[in-house]
Amino acid sequence: MSKPIQQEAVPEFEFGIYTLGDIVTDCHTGKTITPRQRLDEVIAAAKLADEAGLDVFGVGEHHRLDFVISSVPVVLAAVSQVTRRIKLTSATTVLSTIDPVRVFEDFATLDLLSNGRAEIIAGRGAFLESFPLFGYDLEDYHRLFAENIQLLQELNQHEIINWEGSYRSSLRNAEIAPRPVQHKLPLWVGVGGSPESAKKAGALGTGLAIAILNGNPAPFKELADSYRRSGMEAGHSLESLKIAITSHGYIAETTQQALDEFYPYYYSYRNSISPSREQRYTVSRSEFDQCAAFDNTLAVGSPQQIIEKILYQHELFGHNRFMTQLDIGGLPFAKVASAIELLATKVAPVVRREIAKKTSSVSL
Repeated sequence: MSKPIQQEAVPEFEFGIYTLGDIVTDCHTGKTITPRQRLDEVIAAAKLADEAGLDVFGVGEHHRLDFVISSVPVVLAAVSQVTRRIKLTSATTVLSTIDPVRVFEDFATLDLLSNGRAEIIAGRGAFLESFPLFGYDLEDYHRLFAENIQLLQELNQHEIINWEGSYRSSLRNAEIAPRPVQHKLPLWVGVGGSPESAKKAGALGTGLAIAILNGNPAPFKELADSYRRSGMEAGHSLESLKIAITSHGYIAETTQQALDEFYPYYYSYRNSISPSREQRYTVSRSEFDQCAAFDNTLAVGSPQQIIEKILYQHELFGHNRFMTQLDIGGLPFAKVASAIELLATKVAPVVRREIAKKTSSVSL
């Protein structure tokens, strides 16, 4: 096994939340909110996160009736008008099945509307409905992404583009407009567990967003090391190679309260939502409790337990950002709002302080 990379001091640690806008029947009331209500709650959550002092808000792309968000830039544009400072990102953009020119222009427009707060997390996507929907062949799953991420980077760097690829028409002195407020849109690659994807992100010099939805996070450390190693070999500075850890989560005043309140909704989500409609995943209460243990990834517990979990993971990854998906399985908005407040007021300040202490001691 290759040697781990010695990490330099990490800058300010960021906190964020993200949503996929799933529409799942409330397991207690038996009621299902409308798509309009779901979008209203997404926007309300973003506004609350902004006011509470969180750093990032993300929405993910799906093309099914059990999700409400298919047009990520449209939703984020609406969010931009009710928020002031929070960064706005996709989580993720399925780059294999969308024209990179359209992606860039949409997010550059979002950047203008938000005064420089747009980001893109691009990924292949675990859900595959966009391939037949938009006329793409699953056989080209990896090649499409590889070509599109390179083109997206070119669009991010140049106002006028010449491009020759295999999956879209050529570009000849094409003017790419509008240009964003930021010099370049921050671009991340989202990965689930592929070492090759992590290495590719490092070589490209993008950020790396690692989705760790359950289990022990320790095996994912090699992804972080491979990403940084590949990035530095390609000539990128270690400071520019950002890592985000993303997971499901829920916070309440006590760990027992968090487990008891969140489990029924987590069960509903896992039992209702999956990449394949023919296969459903269930999780027992004992399995759920184990997934929420200190050395596992699921970010469910009291503020103190989440603090300890994030700091433990920071020892592994040295990451720059933590993002959690709170609003799953029909969880009532009041509980989502309470969890946002606890994340922003009880968890984030302590984690930032402890990481700052570590950073200052390393730099002495």
